[in-house]
Amino acid sequence: MSYITPDNSKARMSSHDHHAALLSANSLEGDDIVNRQDEKLGNVKEIMLDTGSGKVAYVVLSAGGVLGIGDRLFAIPWNALSLDTANHRFVLDADAERIKNAPGFDKDHWPDMADQSWVDSVNSYYGASSDVPRR
Repeated sequence: MSYITPDNSKARMSSHDHHAALLSANSLEGDDIVNRQDEKLGNVKEIMLDTGSGKVAYVVLSAGGVLGIGDRLFAIPWNALSLDTANHRFVLDADAERIKNAPGFDKDHWPDMADQSWVDSVNSYYGASSDVPRR
């Protein structure tokens, strides 16, 4: 598997060194997000960083549209995902129906991701612990 590094060169990453790897965020955008049943749930639209902690807070999953039109967006807590390096994708432990019913938003109406009640509700929905400091 290779990823584009910040200087736009390709870097090779094997499955045994995924814990030590550093990846550019844009190398992950567009990657599929699947569930444990190997059903495609959508793909990575954005990666959201918490500037206070320097950690990745959320992956914004895009699903349901055609060619980017009519997509619903979902904030998935970073720690609710695992990276499948062999297949260049993320795995989320949720069935397609759970995503269909998840709190989502559209590209023109993003939630206030700094609102602690929103953070708590998203983390609770996906059963994720909050790695992002409370505000």
